[in-house]
Amino acid sequence: MLVNILLILVAIVVGLLLFAATRPDTFRLERQTTIKVPADQIFAHLNDFRAWAAWSPWEKMDPAMQRTHSGATSGVGASYGWEGPKVGAGRMEILEATPPHGAVIKLDFSKPFEAHNTIRFTLTSAGGSTTVNWAMEGKNNFMAKAMGLVMNMDKMVGKDFEAGLANLKALVEQP
Repeated sequence: MLVNILLILVAIVVGLLLFAATRPDTFRLERQTTIKVPADQIFAHLNDFRAWAAWSPWEKMDPAMQRTHSGATSGVGASYGWEGPKVGAGRMEILEATPPHGAVIKLDFSKPFEAHNTIRFTLTSAGGSTTVNWAMEGKNNFMAKAMGLVMNMDKMVGKDFEAGLANLKALVEQP
């Protein structure tokens, strides 16, 4: 009887691992909002990591976080590192900056797990307002695929993107 239960459990685990292996090799999550100001006013807050403190949801999440800035002050080559008990550790670097249309940022996590992703901010203006699209894309290694069976990264990180966009909107729309 115990052997049968053990065999069933092993079959379930093997089945879940095989299913995880079939999951996509890449991911992309994104959120967007429309802000009632010109794109150049928004771009300034995205292109300078020092300005992120005013709107990034992770800044408020971990007040004990240690921050380092290096490279250029803003734009291509600007980098930002962080380490904190709640947000882990990582580094971002602006790879492309196209004022006022957007930016591409390399995002590397070292804690609590290693990950290498790309962030894309795209600003599209129309009639005095700007649609801000915040996307993150990267590769799903096997561990990420397995974790995806029990955790929904789009919901977990997506809510932070939504909070960040709401913070950015409130910041730049204030008179």
